[in-house]
Amino acid sequence: MDKPYDPFDKTQGRTERSRTYDTIIIGAGAAGMTASIYCSRYKLNHLIFGEVVGGQFVDAVVIENYPGFTSISGLDLAQAFKKQVESYGVKIRPEKLIKASRKGVHFVVTTGKGEPFEAHALIIATGRRHRRLDVPGEAKFLGRGVSYCATCDAPLFRGKSVAVVGGGDTAIAAAIHAAAFAKKVYLIHRRGEYRAEPLWIERLKTLKNVEEVLTRQVREIRGKRSVEEVVLDQPFKGKKALKVQGVLVEIGFDPVSELADQLGVELDERRCIQINPDHSTNIPGVFAAGDITHLPGGVSLNQIVNSTGEGAGAAASAYQYLCQLKPCQQEK
Repeated sequence: MDKPYDPFDKTQGRTERSRTYDTIIIGAGAAGMTASIYCSRYKLNHLIFGEVVGGQFVDAVVIENYPGFTSISGLDLAQAFKKQVESYGVKIRPEKLIKASRKGVHFVVTTGKGEPFEAHALIIATGRRHRRLDVPGEAKFLGRGVSYCATCDAPLFRGKSVAVVGGGDTAIAAAIHAAAFAKKVYLIHRRGEYRAEPLWIERLKTLKNVEEVLTRQVREIRGKRSVEEVVLDQPFKGKKALKVQGVLVEIGFDPVSELADQLGVELDERRCIQINPDHSTNIPGVFAAGDITHLPGGVSLNQIVNSTGEGAGAAASAYQYLCQLKPCQQEK
């Protein structure tokens, strides 16, 4: 790191693949994009990789608990984040990373095209991926009635019947959103009570076209060319099969920790990255932020506002780490 990176200095090219970057950020959700903003402000030469800009929150129908916005869609908030990242001259790279390794004191990440990129430090903010039901018919009808994005696909079921599976905030929000388009919404939850915020549940109870199917699980999704029915593990009102044309799966997420595992980063029993209060990991130079992390003794709060704070903290710690490698030139 010869000198702090200046995003407006055109002699310091970002796309020179032979160059070793100060930091590489893996993930373009709330944590990753915030980390990029702070890396830019610290004038760190960095790259940010993310297949989906906004990560999982881009699918949110409505967000009402992010400061500064009474109500905003996940897509609109993601675009606002992206605009701020790019205001510093940084472009989010859409390449998928398939490998991460150590090369001496450096780190190397490799894209699906086999392109390697080196960095002195890594910030892992890969978040989580949608959890699957793992039942017959789910994979077969993906894109033909089965969806993991109510925001994207609920309008496709206008005037039809649809099943929403899950009992958390995202599932309740998905049912409410689907009810604005569908003739009938079955909300299927394996427990007798929801895990969602009371406000979401209150809104759900006001909807006449939503029917709650509690203490039931989906065992199969059937149809010919597209979804025609879901089969339950036990009868509901005398029937084990519900006639629906769509299934919106909202049963949670699993950590995306494969790259961290390749590096030898310590994971907990849920495969989340174990971090210290400064967002460092057991591997010097590797930091983590957002929903992928677990701070022992801390509160797991999978919220955008929490992820942004962690992203800023991880960038600050990466900056301090780089300063220890070579004294940093102080900004005027």
